[in-house]
Amino acid sequence: MMIDANRSWLLVVDIQEKLVAAVHQADQFVENCAWLVELAAMVGVPIVFSEQYPKGLGHTLPRLTDLAPAAQVVEKVHFSCLSANCLPSELLSQRKQVIICGMESHVCVLQTTLGLINEGKEVYVVADVVSSRTTHDIQLALARMQQAGAVIVSREMVLFEWLRQAGTPQFKAVSARFLQATRPAV
Repeated sequence: MMIDANRSWLLVVDIQEKLVAAVHQADQFVENCAWLVELAAMVGVPIVFSEQYPKGLGHTLPRLTDLAPAAQVVEKVHFSCLSANCLPSELLSQRKQVIICGMESHVCVLQTTLGLINEGKEVYVVADVVSSRTTHDIQLALARMQQAGAVIVSREMVLFEWLRQAGTPQFKAVSARFLQATRPAV
C-alpha cells in the first residue's frame, strides 16, 4: 500500500514549547518536522496539530504552525488523540491514511497510533520525525507500532509517494525546495 496525497492527512503530535527541549536531538527533530509540515502544506495534504495540556505545556512551536496557518490545532489531556476524541471527524471519516509524527514516541505517538490502527486506519509513522527523551524509547516505540500494523517510513518516502511522478510543475517545485537543498553536490 502506498501513501496517497488525496487519501491521507498529517497528524503532528504534541511538539510543544515546554516539552521539545527534552527530546533526543531536539533541534534536528524540529527541523525534520518543519520539513514535513511544509511539504504537506505545499502538496495540499490536511494537517492537524495536537497539543497535550497546552495551558501547562505551552502551544505547538510557532516554527511549525507558521508553516501551515490553515492547519487545525486540537487540545487534549489524554495521551491518545483517539481517547481524547479531539481529531476532526471529517478527516477521520473521509481519509483512511494517517501520516503521524511528533513526540513522545513511546507515549502520545504510540497510543494515538494504536488507537488509529484499532479504528481501521492505515497509519504511517515517520521514523525520522518522531522523538522521545531517549533513543531506547524511540526504538521500542517504533518496533511496537510496526508490530501492531503501522508502516514505518521516512520523510522522503512520504514525499515521493505523495508526488508519484517526476516532471510535473509540483515535483519541480518540491524537488527544488526539499531535495536539492539536502543532497550533496555530485
